[in-house]
Amino acid sequence: MSPIKLGNHLVGKGYPPFIVAEISGNHNQSIDRAIQIVEEAAKAGAHAIKLQTYTPDTMTLDLNEKDFKISDEASIWDNKSLYNLYQEAYTPWEWHEAIFNRCKELGILAFSTPFDNSAVDFLESLDVPCYKIASFECTDLPLIRRVAETKKPMVISTGMCTSAEIFEAVNAAKDAGCEDIILLKCTSTYPASPIHTNIKTIPHMKELFQCQVGLSDHTMGVGVAVASVALGAVLIEKHLTLSREDGGVDASFSMEPDELKVLVSETKKAWESLGKVHYGPTDVEQASLKFRRSLYVVEDLKEGDLLTEQNLKAIRPGHGLSPKYFPILLGKRVNRDIKKGSPVTWEIF
Repeated sequence: MSPIKLGNHLVGKGYPPFIVAEISGNHNQSIDRAIQIVEEAAKAGAHAIKLQTYTPDTMTLDLNEKDFKISDEASIWDNKSLYNLYQEAYTPWEWHEAIFNRCKELGILAFSTPFDNSAVDFLESLDVPCYKIASFECTDLPLIRRVAETKKPMVISTGMCTSAEIFEAVNAAKDAGCEDIILLKCTSTYPASPIHTNIKTIPHMKELFQCQVGLSDHTMGVGVAVASVALGAVLIEKHLTLSREDGGVDASFSMEPDELKVLVSETKKAWESLGKVHYGPTDVEQASLKFRRSLYVVEDLKEGDLLTEQNLKAIRPGHGLSPKYFPILLGKRVNRDIKKGSPVTWEIF
Protein backbone atom coordinates (compact mmCIF):
# COMPACT_ATOMS: atom_id res chain seq x y z
CA MET A 1 0.00 0.00 0.00
CA SER A 2 1.60 3.25 -1.14
CA PRO A 3 2.10 6.17 1.26
CA ILE A 4 -0.18 9.18 0.84
CA LYS A 5 1.16 12.68 0.40
CA LEU A 6 -0.38 15.35 2.62
CA GLY A 7 1.28 18.62 1.74
CA ASN A 8 5.00 17.90 1.94
CA HIS A 9 4.55 14.90 4.23
CA LEU A 10 4.31 11.23 3.32
CA VAL A 11 1.87 9.28 5.48
CA GLY A 12 2.05 5.52 5.63
CA LYS A 13 4.17 2.55 6.58
CA GLY A 14 7.81 3.52 6.85
CA TYR A 15 7.09 7.08 7.99
CA PRO A 16 6.63 8.53 11.48
CA PRO A 17 2.99 8.94 12.58
CA PHE A 18 1.41 12.13 11.22
CA ILE A 19 0.05 14.20 14.12
CA VAL A 20 -2.99 16.42 13.57
CA ALA A 21 -4.07 19.01 16.15
CA GLU A 22 -7.80 19.72 15.94
CA ILE A 23 -8.81 23.25 16.99
CA SER A 24 -12.57 22.70 16.68
CA GLY A 25 -14.32 25.13 19.05
CA ASN A 26 -11.36 25.58 21.39
CA HIS A 27 -10.75 29.09 20.04
CA ASN A 28 -13.66 30.18 22.26
CA GLN A 29 -14.68 32.67 19.55
CA SER A 30 -11.34 34.49 19.59
CA ILE A 31 -9.21 34.54 16.46
CA ASP A 32 -6.20 35.52 18.56
CA ARG A 33 -6.69 32.37 20.61
CA ALA A 34 -7.05 30.31 17.44
CA ILE A 35 -3.74 31.68 16.15
CA GLN A 36 -2.12 30.99 19.50
CA ILE A 37 -3.30 27.36 19.36
CA VAL A 38 -1.68 27.08 15.92
CA GLU A 39 1.58 28.45 17.31
CA GLU A 40 1.54 26.07 20.27
CA ALA A 41 0.81 23.13 17.97
CA ALA A 42 3.78 24.03 15.80
CA LYS A 43 6.04 24.37 18.87
CA ALA A 44 4.93 20.96 20.10
CA GLY A 45 5.87 19.37 16.78
CA ALA A 46 2.42 18.64 15.32
CA HIS A 47 2.42 18.20 11.56
CA ALA A 48 -0.99 19.70 10.85
CA ILE A 49 -3.81 21.87 12.15
CA LYS A 50 -7.41 21.01 11.36
CA LEU A 51 -10.42 23.29 11.48
CA GLN A 52 -14.13 22.60 11.04
CA THR A 53 -15.91 24.59 8.35
CA TYR A 54 -19.62 25.12 8.88
CA THR A 55 -22.16 27.60 10.19
CA PRO A 56 -25.02 26.79 12.56
CA ASP A 57 -27.41 27.14 9.63
CA THR A 58 -25.53 24.61 7.50
CA MET A 59 -25.64 22.12 10.38
CA THR A 60 -29.17 22.23 11.74
CA LEU A 61 -32.32 24.30 12.36
CA ASP A 62 -32.67 27.01 14.97
CA LEU A 63 -35.23 25.10 17.01
CA ASN A 64 -35.37 24.15 20.66
CA GLU A 65 -37.66 21.18 20.15
CA LYS A 66 -36.87 17.65 21.29
CA ASP A 67 -35.20 16.46 18.11
CA PHE A 68 -32.92 19.50 18.08
CA LYS A 69 -31.87 19.44 21.72
CA ILE A 70 -29.25 17.29 23.45
CA SER A 71 -30.86 15.35 26.28
CA ASP A 72 -28.14 13.13 27.69
CA GLU A 73 -26.94 13.49 31.28
CA ALA A 74 -23.68 11.75 30.32
CA SER A 75 -22.96 14.34 27.62
CA ILE A 76 -20.83 17.42 28.27
CA TRP A 77 -23.35 19.27 26.09
CA ASP A 78 -26.48 18.10 27.90
CA ASN A 79 -29.49 20.42 27.57
CA LYS A 80 -27.95 22.51 24.77
CA SER A 81 -29.79 22.99 21.53
CA LEU A 82 -27.83 21.82 18.51
CA TYR A 83 -28.04 25.27 16.95
CA ASN A 84 -26.68 27.04 20.03
CA LEU A 85 -23.89 24.48 20.38
CA TYR A 86 -22.77 25.03 16.79
CA GLN A 87 -23.13 28.79 17.20
CA GLU A 88 -20.70 28.59 20.12
CA ALA A 89 -18.28 26.18 18.46
CA TYR A 90 -18.07 27.19 14.81
CA THR A 91 -15.00 28.85 13.32
CA PRO A 92 -16.02 32.01 11.41
CA TRP A 93 -15.19 31.53 7.75
CA GLU A 94 -13.49 34.91 7.59
CA TRP A 95 -10.88 33.58 10.05
CA HIS A 96 -9.82 30.66 7.88
CA GLU A 97 -7.42 32.47 5.60
CA ALA A 98 -5.57 34.16 8.48
CA ILE A 99 -5.27 30.84 10.33
CA PHE A 100 -4.09 29.03 7.21
CA ASN A 101 -1.56 31.76 6.46
CA ARG A 102 -0.12 31.52 9.98
CA CYS A 103 0.20 27.78 9.51
CA LYS A 104 2.16 28.33 6.31
CA GLU A 105 4.48 30.76 8.08
CA LEU A 106 5.16 28.15 10.75
CA GLY A 107 5.59 25.29 8.28
CA ILE A 108 2.58 23.35 9.52
CA LEU A 109 -0.10 21.89 7.25
CA ALA A 110 -3.64 23.29 7.50
CA PHE A 111 -6.87 21.67 6.35
CA SER A 112 -10.47 21.36 7.46
CA THR A 113 -13.62 19.30 7.78
CA PRO A 114 -16.41 20.59 5.52
CA PHE A 115 -19.99 19.81 6.47
CA ASP A 116 -21.78 20.74 3.27
CA ASN A 117 -21.06 21.63 -0.36
CA SER A 118 -20.78 25.35 0.35
CA ALA A 119 -17.96 24.62 2.79
CA VAL A 120 -16.17 22.52 0.15
CA ASP A 121 -16.46 25.35 -2.36
CA PHE A 122 -15.12 27.81 0.20
CA LEU A 123 -12.19 25.59 1.16
CA GLU A 124 -11.36 25.04 -2.49
CA SER A 125 -11.04 28.82 -2.84
CA LEU A 126 -8.35 28.62 -0.15
CA ASP A 127 -6.65 25.70 -1.95
CA VAL A 128 -6.59 23.32 0.99
CA PRO A 129 -4.29 20.31 0.39
CA CYS A 130 -6.69 17.67 1.74
CA TYR A 131 -10.02 17.15 3.48
CA LYS A 132 -11.40 15.42 6.57
CA ILE A 133 -14.82 13.82 6.82
CA ALA A 134 -16.20 13.73 10.37
CA SER A 135 -17.59 10.50 11.83
CA PHE A 136 -21.11 11.91 11.95
CA GLU A 137 -20.90 12.68 8.21
CA CYS A 138 -19.40 9.34 7.21
CA THR A 139 -22.80 8.23 5.91
CA ASP A 140 -23.35 11.49 3.95
CA LEU A 141 -22.36 9.96 0.64
CA PRO A 142 -23.28 13.04 -1.45
CA LEU A 143 -20.87 15.13 0.66
CA ILE A 144 -18.15 12.48 0.33
CA ARG A 145 -18.61 12.45 -3.44
CA ARG A 146 -18.37 16.24 -3.59
CA VAL A 147 -15.11 16.20 -1.63
CA ALA A 148 -13.77 13.35 -3.77
CA GLU A 149 -14.37 15.39 -6.90
CA THR A 150 -11.58 17.73 -5.78
CA LYS A 151 -9.16 14.78 -6.34
CA LYS A 152 -7.44 15.65 -3.07
CA PRO A 153 -6.60 13.17 -0.29
CA MET A 154 -9.42 12.46 2.12
CA VAL A 155 -9.26 11.48 5.78
CA ILE A 156 -12.47 9.79 6.95
CA SER A 157 -13.36 9.20 10.60
CA THR A 158 -15.42 6.08 11.17
CA GLY A 159 -16.93 6.50 14.65
CA MET A 160 -20.22 4.55 14.99
CA CYS A 161 -19.86 3.13 11.47
CA THR A 162 -20.59 -0.46 10.56
CA SER A 163 -18.24 -2.17 8.14
CA ALA A 164 -20.93 -1.86 5.46
CA GLU A 165 -21.17 1.90 6.01
CA ILE A 166 -17.38 2.25 5.75
CA PHE A 167 -17.42 0.25 2.51
CA GLU A 168 -20.08 2.60 1.15
CA ALA A 169 -18.05 5.67 2.11
CA VAL A 170 -14.81 4.31 0.62
CA ASN A 171 -16.52 3.20 -2.58
CA ALA A 172 -18.30 6.54 -2.95
CA ALA A 173 -15.00 8.39 -2.56
CA LYS A 174 -13.17 6.16 -5.03
CA ASP A 175 -15.98 6.21 -7.59
CA ALA A 176 -15.99 10.03 -7.49
CA GLY A 177 -12.25 10.27 -8.11
CA CYS A 178 -10.46 10.16 -4.76
CA GLU A 179 -7.45 7.85 -4.91
CA ASP A 180 -5.91 8.63 -1.52
CA ILE A 181 -8.00 7.71 1.52
CA ILE A 182 -6.97 7.46 5.16
CA LEU A 183 -9.55 5.89 7.47
CA LEU A 184 -9.50 6.78 11.16
CA LYS A 185 -10.61 4.41 13.89
CA CYS A 186 -12.74 6.57 16.16
CA THR A 187 -15.00 6.29 19.19
CA SER A 188 -17.61 9.05 19.05
CA THR A 189 -17.93 9.82 22.74
CA TYR A 190 -16.46 12.91 24.40
CA PRO A 191 -14.26 12.05 26.18
CA ALA A 192 -13.85 8.44 25.08
CA SER A 193 -12.84 5.62 27.39
CA PRO A 194 -9.91 3.38 26.41
CA ILE A 195 -12.15 0.42 27.23
CA HIS A 196 -14.43 1.35 24.34
CA THR A 197 -11.72 2.28 21.84
CA ASN A 198 -11.06 -1.19 20.36
CA ILE A 199 -7.87 -0.28 18.54
CA LYS A 200 -7.33 -3.92 17.56
CA THR A 201 -9.66 -2.92 14.74
CA ILE A 202 -6.88 -0.83 13.13
CA PRO A 203 -4.95 -3.65 11.39
CA HIS A 204 -8.25 -5.32 10.50
CA MET A 205 -9.51 -2.09 8.88
CA LYS A 206 -6.31 -1.78 6.89
CA GLU A 207 -6.70 -5.31 5.53
CA LEU A 208 -10.44 -5.13 4.99
CA PHE A 209 -10.65 -1.76 3.23
CA GLN A 210 -7.15 -1.66 1.71
CA CYS A 211 -6.63 1.88 3.00
CA GLN A 212 -4.13 3.57 5.25
CA VAL A 213 -5.56 3.68 8.78
CA GLY A 214 -5.05 6.04 11.72
CA LEU A 215 -6.80 7.09 14.92
CA SER A 216 -9.07 9.98 15.82
CA ASP A 217 -8.57 9.91 19.56
CA HIS A 218 -10.91 11.41 22.16
CA THR A 219 -9.37 9.64 25.16
CA MET A 220 -7.35 11.51 27.74
CA GLY A 221 -3.57 11.07 27.79
CA VAL A 222 -1.33 9.47 25.18
CA GLY A 223 -1.55 5.75 26.00
CA VAL A 224 -4.18 4.85 23.42
CA ALA A 225 -2.45 6.82 20.67
CA VAL A 226 0.94 5.23 21.40
CA ALA A 227 -0.61 1.76 21.41
CA SER A 228 -2.36 2.48 18.12
CA VAL A 229 0.97 3.21 16.44
CA ALA A 230 2.16 -0.25 17.47
CA LEU A 231 -0.90 -1.61 15.66
CA GLY A 232 -0.11 0.30 12.48
CA ALA A 233 -1.82 3.69 12.87
CA VAL A 234 -0.19 6.17 10.47
CA LEU A 235 -2.07 9.31 11.55
CA ILE A 236 -3.18 10.50 15.00
CA GLU A 237 -5.74 13.26 15.45
CA LYS A 238 -6.31 14.88 18.86
CA HIS A 239 -8.15 18.02 19.95
CA LEU A 240 -5.92 20.81 21.25
CA THR A 241 -6.64 23.68 23.62
CA LEU A 242 -4.38 26.17 25.37
CA SER A 243 -5.77 25.13 28.77
CA ARG A 244 -8.68 22.94 29.80
CA GLU A 245 -9.31 25.35 32.66
CA ASP A 246 -10.23 28.04 30.12
CA GLY A 247 -13.36 26.06 29.26
CA GLY A 248 -15.07 25.83 25.91
CA VAL A 249 -17.22 23.32 24.09
CA ASP A 250 -14.42 20.77 23.56
CA ALA A 251 -11.96 21.73 26.28
CA SER A 252 -12.73 18.87 28.67
CA PHE A 253 -11.44 16.19 26.28
CA SER A 254 -8.68 18.21 24.58
CA MET A 255 -4.92 18.06 25.02
CA GLU A 256 -2.86 20.96 26.30
CA PRO A 257 0.36 21.98 24.49
CA ASP A 258 2.72 20.14 26.87
CA GLU A 259 0.67 16.98 26.43
CA LEU A 260 0.74 17.35 22.66
CA LYS A 261 4.52 17.60 22.81
CA VAL A 262 4.59 14.29 24.71
CA LEU A 263 2.21 12.75 22.16
CA VAL A 264 4.47 13.75 19.26
CA SER A 265 7.55 12.39 21.02
CA GLU A 266 6.07 9.15 22.33
CA THR A 267 4.24 8.14 19.16
CA LYS A 268 7.45 8.67 17.20
CA LYS A 269 9.32 6.49 19.70
CA ALA A 270 6.64 3.82 19.37
CA TRP A 271 7.00 3.90 15.58
CA GLU A 272 10.81 3.78 15.77
CA SER A 273 10.66 0.83 18.16
CA LEU A 274 8.72 -1.34 15.69
CA GLY A 275 11.76 -1.96 13.50
CA LYS A 276 11.71 -5.41 11.92
CA VAL A 277 11.66 -9.06 12.99
CA HIS A 278 15.17 -9.67 14.31
CA TYR A 279 16.97 -12.24 16.49
CA GLY A 280 20.53 -12.15 17.76
CA PRO A 281 22.66 -9.17 18.72
CA THR A 282 22.05 -5.97 16.83
CA ASP A 283 24.96 -3.83 15.75
CA VAL A 284 24.59 -1.64 18.83
CA GLU A 285 24.53 -4.71 21.11
CA GLN A 286 27.86 -6.13 19.88
CA ALA A 287 29.81 -4.23 22.53
CA SER A 288 27.60 -5.70 25.27
CA LEU A 289 28.36 -9.33 24.37
CA LYS A 290 31.54 -9.22 26.46
CA PHE A 291 29.45 -8.76 29.60
CA ARG A 292 27.65 -12.09 29.24
CA ARG A 293 28.56 -14.86 31.64
CA SER A 294 31.23 -17.30 30.51
CA LEU A 295 33.47 -19.97 32.05
CA TYR A 296 36.54 -18.85 34.03
CA VAL A 297 39.17 -20.57 36.13
CA VAL A 298 38.77 -19.06 39.63
CA GLU A 299 41.77 -20.74 41.34
CA ASP A 300 45.41 -21.15 40.26
CA LEU A 301 45.83 -24.51 38.52
CA LYS A 302 48.86 -26.67 37.70
CA GLU A 303 49.22 -28.74 34.55
CA GLY A 304 47.19 -31.95 34.97
CA ASP A 305 44.76 -30.55 37.58
CA LEU A 306 41.11 -31.44 37.23
CA LEU A 307 38.37 -28.87 36.68
CA THR A 308 35.88 -28.93 39.56
CA GLU A 309 32.86 -27.02 40.75
CA GLN A 310 35.24 -25.10 43.05
CA ASN A 311 37.77 -23.91 40.45
CA LEU A 312 35.45 -23.51 37.43
CA LYS A 313 32.72 -20.88 37.51
CA ALA A 314 30.30 -19.14 35.15
CA ILE A 315 30.93 -15.46 35.77
CA ARG A 316 31.11 -12.20 33.89
CA PRO A 317 32.76 -11.13 31.53
CA GLY A 318 32.08 -13.18 28.44
CA HIS A 319 35.52 -13.98 27.02
CA GLY A 320 35.45 -17.68 27.92
CA LEU A 321 33.40 -20.62 26.71
CA SER A 322 29.63 -20.53 27.12
CA PRO A 323 28.24 -21.71 30.49
CA LYS A 324 26.39 -24.47 28.60
CA TYR A 325 29.72 -26.39 28.50
CA PHE A 326 30.09 -26.39 32.32
CA PRO A 327 28.89 -29.99 32.91
CA ILE A 328 30.97 -31.25 29.99
CA LEU A 329 34.19 -29.70 31.30
CA LEU A 330 33.92 -30.89 34.89
CA GLY A 331 36.60 -33.56 35.49
CA LYS A 332 38.70 -32.55 32.48
CA ARG A 333 42.46 -32.16 33.04
CA VAL A 334 44.17 -28.94 31.97
CA ASN A 335 47.27 -29.19 29.76
CA ARG A 336 49.11 -26.23 31.26
CA ASP A 337 49.46 -24.04 34.33
CA ILE A 338 46.55 -21.58 34.52
CA LYS A 339 46.26 -18.44 36.60
CA LYS A 340 43.12 -17.54 38.54
CA GLY A 341 40.93 -15.25 36.39
CA SER A 342 41.77 -16.90 33.06
CA PRO A 343 38.94 -17.50 30.58
CA VAL A 344 38.39 -21.14 29.65
CA THR A 345 39.07 -22.01 26.00
CA TRP A 346 39.33 -25.34 24.20
CA GLU A 347 43.10 -24.88 23.93
CA ILE A 348 43.65 -25.63 27.66
CA PHE A 349 42.68 -29.31 27.28
